[in-house]
Amino acid sequence: KGTVHVPMASNTLIARFPKATPPLVALVTAQVVGSAVAGVKWTPKPGDQEGAELVQYPKGFTLRGDHTIARYFARKHADHLYPSDALHASDIDQWLDLALTDFACDKAFPAALAHLNTYLTFRTFLSGYQLTLADIAVWVALKKSNAFDSNTAGVDNVHRWVAHLDSLDAFASQLTKYLPNKVAQSTTTTSTSTSNVSGPSAAAAKGAGGIKGKAKVKYLELKGASEGKVVTRFPPEPSGYLHMGHVKAALLNNYYARQYKGKLLLRFDDTNPTKESVEFVDMITRDLATLGIVPDQVTFSSDNFDKCLEFADNMIKDGRAYVDMTPAEEMKVMRMNMVESQYRNASVEENLKLWDEMKRGTPEGMKCVLRAKLNMQSKNGCMRDPSIYRVVLAPHHRTGTKYKVYPIYDFVCPIVDSLEGVTHALRSNEYHDRDEQYAWFLQNIRGLEHKPAIQDFSRLNFMYTLLSKRKLQWFVDNGVVEGWNSPAFPTVQGILRRGLTVEALREFIIAQGSSKHENLQGMEKLWALNKQVIDRVIPRYTAVEASRKVKLTLSNGPSSPEFASVPKHKDNEALGKKIVTYSNQVWVEQEDAKLFKPDEEITLKDWGNAIIRKINKDQDGTITSLEGELHLAGDYKLTEWKITWLADVPDHIPVRLQEFDYLITKPKLDKGDDWRAFINPQITQETLALGDSQLKLLAKGDRLQLERRGYFIVDEPYSGDVPPGQQQPHPMVLIMIPDGRATTQSHLSSKVQLKGTIGGVNKATTTTTTTTTATPQSDKQ
Repeated sequence: KGTVHVPMASNTLIARFPKATPPLVALVTAQVVGSAVAGVKWTPKPGDQEGAELVQYPKGFTLRGDHTIARYFARKHADHLYPSDALHASDIDQWLDLALTDFACDKAFPAALAHLNTYLTFRTFLSGYQLTLADIAVWVALKKSNAFDSNTAGVDNVHRWVAHLDSLDAFASQLTKYLPNKVAQSTTTTSTSTSNVSGPSAAAAKGAGGIKGKAKVKYLELKGASEGKVVTRFPPEPSGYLHMGHVKAALLNNYYARQYKGKLLLRFDDTNPTKESVEFVDMITRDLATLGIVPDQVTFSSDNFDKCLEFADNMIKDGRAYVDMTPAEEMKVMRMNMVESQYRNASVEENLKLWDEMKRGTPEGMKCVLRAKLNMQSKNGCMRDPSIYRVVLAPHHRTGTKYKVYPIYDFVCPIVDSLEGVTHALRSNEYHDRDEQYAWFLQNIRGLEHKPAIQDFSRLNFMYTLLSKRKLQWFVDNGVVEGWNSPAFPTVQGILRRGLTVEALREFIIAQGSSKHENLQGMEKLWALNKQVIDRVIPRYTAVEASRKVKLTLSNGPSSPEFASVPKHKDNEALGKKIVTYSNQVWVEQEDAKLFKPDEEITLKDWGNAIIRKINKDQDGTITSLEGELHLAGDYKLTEWKITWLADVPDHIPVRLQEFDYLITKPKLDKGDDWRAFINPQITQETLALGDSQLKLLAKGDRLQLERRGYFIVDEPYSGDVPPGQQQPHPMVLIMIPDGRATTQSHLSSKVQLKGTIGGVNKATTTTTTTTTATPQSDKQ
């Protein structure tokens, strides 16, 4: 509660506010910004003044208002909180306006809260993929409101979002200081009932999706951990996008840091300049934010390159490292057979001379590696004089050409862990054999005082899935997929683009706990969880396969189009209505038409019954058209077939349906397998369809269900643009979202339905399949 003193040229900024109404948005923003405004002190204003103000002395220039001051701090010191991009900034402004209007008005609050809950169904943050002023402002508005607390029912998505922000130090510290009565209202364990709720919130809650029966998770205790002192780190190499194998490590490190009120470091292990780039740094940071992981500090291994060189110098002088000129393949065999290198006992002077050649990147130096002198007779191969430095002449994405030698990960990791004060190094058990080596470096490198503790956890593996970044890079480099965000990839961006929700991903990974038990997971479990999240909260639409559609002419149907409003989801009216068009000519699926018999009564979904009077076929037996009549008085319960259809009107749109299969055709690669021999020859499959005109209203990232076909996510919205040289508009692109089942209940067959297969591979014959027909039982109900 002091005065803000932020140096600004030769001026000083002073912030003041009334005791009764602290500017929490600005206060939290200042905490998030951190050291850039470390000198800021906040002080109450004189009683005769209202509102917060930031005054520039000696000029007297004044900024007034909580949000205005917060915007200034963000623009000046933290562009990610309030980006310069006009569209993104305007989106944040919308939320700031809502925080001051609807969320501050008793009458408008219920509807605003219901909207917020629906909006957060598939989101971790309000605008974009990381924390912004929008999150801070709406969080403050909810904390100040008397209409919201941890017992507010029907808004589980809001409680999840608030709980995450509550866990961040910048939010928790200001809440404790200025609104202590709200601290006790923790939302982290909220599980509310909607039975006694009414109004908009109840409407949204009635149809709310979510994971039923969430698993009770067991986390192992951290040995020797003390509250407030735990420091964990997540150290990805910026040589690819974040993938499923990384997510468990990231969430575990984040969990323990928060559980013990400690600190999480995001450290980029940038020790291999030939594979790394700024793009990967940005994408990993973005993906962590999407998962709700906000590190307390971001560091790079390269920040400590000079220190690592100093330690290497000392190891040579202490006789604990030597320069080896043995050819790599020869040394590999020698290490396997526990045979010492002829260079192992060279003098310190000889080693320093060759070490200098390495550091200068000379032709002589390029023949060498620097090895730690451990124990060539050890039963643990990792202890047999591992290399710790090699020459790389490629420029580094941060340090340029300053260095010619780069440390190996196994060497730099314990050093930086020690220097950064990491208390617990969480490592997947694939590194277990290296734990002894990790401990040796900590014990034998002169100057490393702090000794982190290692705790292992099991690596997460999936069937039919590759998690090696080197192998994934091969698919990108060879044009098999379009990039690291391909929906076929097990990257965070890939699976989210394919329609997975953050909630399902987090729940699946968290349910694994910190177990050390190795297991091989099926991706269908993850997609089944995802179905629980989305099924009740996404709208239903219709599409008919374009090349196989059949026209049904109804003799007593409307001669000109008629329209009706029906629910987007019959079990969740909160999703609103859609328009259905009726006509005397409608399109139906070829597969449906094959099932009909003359004079059979069927049901046209969202319309009523009709009687098929005539079935017309060509010489090959393919149905070319149908003739019939409406029988709207008929009982739909008595019909065998209930089908989807579209009126033959010009405003429907072209839609490209895509399904992405697994990258490989073998559930688990064995040691020695040539993984290229198991590459799936048909990873992507497509079908062109005629889509409901209402699909025009959907935006990129919206999820939906095409009735009797499955769940989809919008990858490319419909624009109506006609590509150069074409006559038809560019189609809307929908990506199929797996639902966790190996087979489908619908008999509709198309290239986007790989029925009876796992990974596009028939379990009995291991041959690639495009489509398989299952029994049409669901359409009989």
